[in-house]
Amino acid sequence: MTVPIGPVFSVQDIPFSYAGSWFGISPVVAEKTHAEHLHLVSHQSGLHAVLRFVPMRAGAPVEAVVSATPALLTWDGTEGRIELAYESADTVRLRGQGLGAAIRAAHATLTPFSGTYFYRDPVDDAYVFTDYGTGRRYRVTVLTGRVTAVGAEALGTGERGVTADGDQPWELAIEEFDSARPSYRPGRTFDEVVKAAEGEFTAFVEAVAPWRSARTPAAELAAYVLWSASVRPAGFVTRPAVLMSKHWMDKVWSWDHCFNALALADGLPDLAWHQFRIVFDHQDESGALPDSITHSEVLYNFVKPPIHGWALRQLRRRLPQLDTGELTATYQVLARWTTFWLDARRRPGEHLAHYQHGNDSGWDNATTFDPQRLVQSADLAAFLVLQLRELADLAELLGRDGDAARWTETAERIRAAMMNLLWTGDRFVARSPTSGATWTSDSLLDLMAVILGDDLPAHVGGVLADRIRAHLTDFGPATELPTSARYEADGYWRGPIWAPSTVLVEDGLRRAGHTALADDISARFRALCERSGFAENFDARTGAGLRDRAYTWTASAYLMLAAAHVARSGTAVGDDGGS
Repeated sequence: MTVPIGPVFSVQDIPFSYAGSWFGISPVVAEKTHAEHLHLVSHQSGLHAVLRFVPMRAGAPVEAVVSATPALLTWDGTEGRIELAYESADTVRLRGQGLGAAIRAAHATLTPFSGTYFYRDPVDDAYVFTDYGTGRRYRVTVLTGRVTAVGAEALGTGERGVTADGDQPWELAIEEFDSARPSYRPGRTFDEVVKAAEGEFTAFVEAVAPWRSARTPAAELAAYVLWSASVRPAGFVTRPAVLMSKHWMDKVWSWDHCFNALALADGLPDLAWHQFRIVFDHQDESGALPDSITHSEVLYNFVKPPIHGWALRQLRRRLPQLDTGELTATYQVLARWTTFWLDARRRPGEHLAHYQHGNDSGWDNATTFDPQRLVQSADLAAFLVLQLRELADLAELLGRDGDAARWTETAERIRAAMMNLLWTGDRFVARSPTSGATWTSDSLLDLMAVILGDDLPAHVGGVLADRIRAHLTDFGPATELPTSARYEADGYWRGPIWAPSTVLVEDGLRRAGHTALADDISARFRALCERSGFAENFDARTGAGLRDRAYTWTASAYLMLAAAHVARSGTAVGDDGGS
């Protein structure tokens, strides 16, 4: 049996998967739903549990301890072991000794519109599951050992699948494909498959975190979360993409992708650029970006905040290979995205754009939106100012001086309106675009104009820094003031710590000159990830991971903050000293 290498992780928290694959091996079969056994869970046409894996001995299920490293998943029982490894993005190899395995359709009932049909293919004697949920086929080829089948060609309700007999060593291959492909023939041994996967993951880690050391103990696992959540182009996913998760948050949202792009930029520039550009592939005729993209749907019912100018400025510094053609195309789509906000999201006569709902801000249920959902806010104004300034710089670079002057003038007008209409002297308020009424909240969202950095008056930056300090817990900036009556420990954006807000606050504070506070926030969040993993968000008081536990923008935030900290402190790989 194989001795695994790499970070060990729990598949209860992080799916076992492989770069480019549309499926993972996980007990998470639906939102917040853990099954008793591991399943093959596909993300084509939505999240679908397709096959169930049950360790067996003498015809009965047995207990086994599951563990995983980036290249190998194992079930260890008292009488033997089962191992699973990815041979490619659509094929896994599975073998056992001393333990057998029952591989069953996840859903027992087959109807004309749902479930999984199972048969033995007379072409090559392989066993095939064809699944209504994904619209794909899953072929099981026996390489060695003895296998029995149940439910072949059966209709209605009943068990369907194969069982590998644990009385002798056995090995299978399982493939996901569309309609037909040549019969499976192994080109490598199981051990060679594991070795190859280890090499691919190691190359990925070396690219995205060459600076890692004992002082950044979560770097390799953060890299695995990104690597394993990536998918190859298919359906509406037009480029190699990093999903937010291969649990139930299996989408690309139109601001999450920016953080993944930045985490990948230094080591994998092409993959990083694909992350940045992917949402623009679905820009509509108004210039709006979609709210989200999955394999089988693109949603436009909401948008996400325009942080793309902020992200592009950083990417351009780190991707010098971008040529004039690529920059011109990017300028055009970024201009259309900005014009969408200026034309479709500004009431006539108003300089400030507005959100139509908290979902547009990315802070879905933040308390800023409690009085009204239509909101002019300082964070939106600040993001647009940054985006307009980036457009001005790009226009000047591309020889479009008239455009540059126009973008700069618009930025100044929005910045002035933000200060005149939303700044009270000691805080920013939210404002109704229809009535002009204003209100305050205890949401960190009200402080996100700090992202303007040194483009804010110094005294304004100082006030925001002081207010941000009041949001700090031991683990970072809570999204609702911890002393607020509306604070909720698991209230989504009404208290928990999130990666994107942390990164944006840290960056804005640093550029505003509040470096000590920025350093403190970075250190707290990095320690949080090292303690609690890469959850969608975290209980601000206890540090416990909440919701989806394998979220890529959290892993990306850790990698970004850790890399920047290492660069500032001058540490290198293998340097274990200091803090």
